[in-house]
Amino acid sequence: MREALVGASDTSGASGEDCEDPVYEASAGWVARLSSPDATSSDRQAFEVWRSADPSHGAAYAEMDALWRKLGHVPDPRQRRRLPKGLAGLAALALSGAALAYQFGLVDRARADLWSGVGEITHATLADGSRIDLNTDTALALRFTESGREVEILRGEAFFEVAPDPRRPFVVYGNGLRARALGTRFSVRVDGVERPVDVAEGRVEVTASGRQVQVSAGEAAQLATGSSLSVVKADVGRTTAWREGRIVFAGERLSAVLAELGRYRRGRIVLLDPAAGERRVTGAFDPHNTDDALNAIAATMGVRVTRLTPFLTLVGSPP
Repeated sequence: MREALVGASDTSGASGEDCEDPVYEASAGWVARLSSPDATSSDRQAFEVWRSADPSHGAAYAEMDALWRKLGHVPDPRQRRRLPKGLAGLAALALSGAALAYQFGLVDRARADLWSGVGEITHATLADGSRIDLNTDTALALRFTESGREVEILRGEAFFEVAPDPRRPFVVYGNGLRARALGTRFSVRVDGVERPVDVAEGRVEVTASGRQVQVSAGEAAQLATGSSLSVVKADVGRTTAWREGRIVFAGERLSAVLAELGRYRRGRIVLLDPAAGERRVTGAFDPHNTDDALNAIAATMGVRVTRLTPFLTLVGSPP
């Protein structure tokens, strides 16, 4: 319900080079779809409509198609030099995954009242005075009525500062989870993380997997193996530091750090060395410049970072 929204702003601070380009992202999706053996005549007709809508669409598609062929996904007799077979397959798989992920994002954004792009952190104030911060690649649907305030997180992560209104409960839904605010500030993340709710102030009533718990300030709701729900202590300032333009790690595995950095950039970061992925990382990085973060990790941890394409970065031990 868009009437619930007063204003929104984008404070991503990203440079033009890092900003999301929907034309190129859409082009990647079309290349992936039309290269599939499942592509239909309806797909091709829809593609022609999209391509003819703007001259930039055709140019972007041609560039992405050339990259697709270079990666070895589609045979191209014009290309004599090919990437090694295994690497080409990895690259094609990563690019295909990026394209499909973006397509799924388009579906969520079409349903959303509020959304942020990849690498963006945006802020909005609702008509009731509540504030929402949206982390990277997040989409929210609002359902505000005279009797209640509901927010569905379709994808991503958001932080809520809830305005008091005893007559209208404020409830957040997403990925099988329900979080009811009891006058509070809290975050909810719906991409399958172990701790989907962090509470900075007040209390939140969390329901998931048939169980209900109350989470207080400085705590998190934890979904452990087997989907059991519990309450644990949490460093909420660290886990929500993205609101201030920082992502902070304290002794976390490199594999987890790379996965988190990957949320803030288009394409994929692929870890080639599982042993290196077990090494521990402590530090704070700028989510608007993940290339700098990767460079710092390479310099301090002795790993090799190879940017194969704008959509694929490989991380492994040096030869």
